[in-house]
Amino acid sequence: MRLIFLGPPGAGKGTQAKYLAEKYAIPQLSTGDMLRTAVANETEIGKRAKAVMDAGQLVSDEIVNQIVSERIDADDCARGFILDGYPRTVPQARALARMLEEKGQRLDAVIELKVDEDALIRRMENRVAETTAAGGSVRSDDNPEAFRKRLVEYREKTAPLSAYYAGTGELKVVNGMADVGDVTAEIEKILIPA
Repeated sequence: MRLIFLGPPGAGKGTQAKYLAEKYAIPQLSTGDMLRTAVANETEIGKRAKAVMDAGQLVSDEIVNQIVSERIDADDCARGFILDGYPRTVPQARALARMLEEKGQRLDAVIELKVDEDALIRRMENRVAETTAAGGSVRSDDNPEAFRKRLVEYREKTAPLSAYYAGTGELKVVNGMADVGDVTAEIEKILIPA
């Protein structure tokens, strides 16, 4: 099973992807996690990505496409994968389609979590407060100003993916403002044919 989750930052893509990855025993491929690993390991690509993320911007297609293509080739992706946070742009979606075609693979579904942006800002502020209260470290891009920049970037670059995937017939839309369990149940209904 090969899935993509769409939706703005904080919409719950990671939560849903983690659940489905465990249920179907396929990896969740979060570009954010892959990039943070590269940053933590201070790789060349990680250093480039860190400067961009610290500014509250999205990393370049070149960096992300390279990471995703290599990751899809890993043995644990043979049964499928869930892309969380990729593609972010229509050019990335086209690059992914080429990648999958070259690898003899196809997507089973593209699931978009529709949410209210004001509610997302409140979610982000709560996540920061909970992480801090638990003694965890907060990501450098988890602040209201950087988050608002990410939302603007999402609207400009990523939101057009809805139309792109609607055109391919792969898009399924779910109300991301519902309770987590209800969102999961709706997604599972979509996946029954897959």
